[in-house]
Amino acid sequence: MRVIDLTRTISNTIPVYPGTEGPSLTIANTYEESGFKETLLQMYSHTGTHMDAPHHIFPEKISLDKKDVSAFVGKACIIDARDVGPGGTIDITYIQRNKERVDGAEFIIFQTGWEEYWGQEEYFGEYPVISKEVAAYIVDNNKKGIGLDNIGLDPIADLELKLHHFMLANENIVIMENLCNLDLIGQQEFLLVALPLKFENSDGAPIRAIAIL
Repeated sequence: MRVIDLTRTISNTIPVYPGTEGPSLTIANTYEESGFKETLLQMYSHTGTHMDAPHHIFPEKISLDKKDVSAFVGKACIIDARDVGPGGTIDITYIQRNKERVDGAEFIIFQTGWEEYWGQEEYFGEYPVISKEVAAYIVDNNKKGIGLDNIGLDPIADLELKLHHFMLANENIVIMENLCNLDLIGQQEFLLVALPLKFENSDGAPIRAIAIL
């Protein structure tokens, strides 16, 4: 068994969505003064590698803390879309070419190659996004969720978050963003475990996402 970490480390310098305040990790208690170390964490719920709940977009829909924990574990496959250029669209042919793997998966992860820009200005640029048809396929086929190695399901310029609205209207769906290390998995099917921090009425939360091969 191999276990691969798909999670970015949260730090005071981690890239965050434009307009969002970065996290603050402050040492609240020290070994010297208190006999132990404790850190005060202050951050937005969509910091780092994180998961979006339907409650992120719709006030009446389910939050992560109210989902059964089985919603965060399942068979997954990676769709390699690194040949899609900046600003391009991942269309339904990517699903069709990988249909056997996609049919057997509960989570569909799209590898855009954008993680190579992590920590650079380009990361907030025109990353590839899925088409509405691909989004509809995931929803209509009762998948548990979608994952991405970039910062957003929607284009960075789309303030209306149209794909978020479309996908999260289905309460069974979750969205994972800022995944990493997808190149260590390739075409293999794997078990995805993506457990969100459990806090009340969570619209989203940082996750510790791992792949078990």
